[in-house]
Amino acid sequence: MIDDTRICFLGDSFVQGLGDPEFRGWAGRALQACAADVTAYNLGVRRNTSTDVLHRCWAEVEARTVPGADHRLVVSVGSNDATESPSGGPRVPPDRTRANLAALLDGARDRGHGALVVGPPPVVMGGARQLERMLALVPLLAEVCAERAVPFVDVTRALAGNPAWVAEATAGDGAHPGAGGYAALAELVLAGGFRDWLLAGRADRAASAGSADRQTPTAPEPLATPGAPTAPESLAARPA
Repeated sequence: MIDDTRICFLGDSFVQGLGDPEFRGWAGRALQACAADVTAYNLGVRRNTSTDVLHRCWAEVEARTVPGADHRLVVSVGSNDATESPSGGPRVPPDRTRANLAALLDGARDRGHGALVVGPPPVVMGGARQLERMLALVPLLAEVCAERAVPFVDVTRALAGNPAWVAEATAGDGAHPGAGGYAALAELVLAGGFRDWLLAGRADRAASAGSADRQTPTAPEPLATPGAPTAPESLAARPA
């Protein structure tokens, strides 16, 4: 059986890997470390909130869906939700972010797509106020995932204290790190169970396919009936 695993990485510019001079981001690095043979689609869009992601999700994912494949969805939202709006509050209120993630995961379940959620990476230039909002958001997202038995990888606090993440983002546009920061995020994702989540599902599919092959009955050869006439020799086989 040829394994056809297709993963859509859905989210914002951190999912896209903006700022990485190697153009791999954390998604590319995580795949390279454990499953370079899967078909991956990076659907990260800069400045997208969870509301934006929910709005475009299924049109984009279903365009990359084929019958019989092992479809997966990796979601990472919340960094832009917690960014301060002109009114002074977050761009998306926490309860709306929670509801948006719940809708995304329910949609994945209904379509038979395995899901995994990566928490929102911190935005260095947002300062302490944005980090505070993001840290308050993380338990809400984790709760949504726990209610649906979906793996959740918490990265926010760890990256906020990661020297490479902070230094590279500060030296760049204030938000996006370079290769070192994305490597650190990829390591957190791998340590958080990405490899096991991905490979376990593939192993289950292979085992199911092998079991089905072993159980497929072979049609018996038809028995000849004594005295029954034999099929006439074809004209092409007769001597001229």
